Amino acid sequence: MEHDPWTEEQGDAGADAATEERTRVVLPRRYRVLLHNDDYTTMEFVVRVLMEVFHKMEAEAIKLMLDVHQKGVGVAGVFPRDIAETKATQAVELARGEGMPLKCTTEPE
Repeated sequence: MEHDPWTEEQGDAGADAATEERTRVVLPRRYRVLLHNDDYTTMEFVVRVLMEVFHKMEAEAIKLMLDVHQKGVGVAGVFPRDIAETKATQAVELARGEGMPLKCTTEPE
């Protein structure tokens, strides 16, 4: 029978430890999108932003809106940097379109 190197199976003894390659997955840094309380943006509008831009269900949006109202700031979501910045921009553009001064920022998690 002829020796076929393509079908030969090698056990652990066949692997050279010095040339063994290890792959490490590095996840992208995540960013919080923060909504800031102000005296002019309505609570109803904040709920709308949370539902439309951040895809929150109404009950969760109301809870988050109350956190923003009571604590001065609240986390609308945590995303990779590009998505966080896009969502913050969308929220502010929606607010400006409605004449609201909503402040929305991002920060590393």
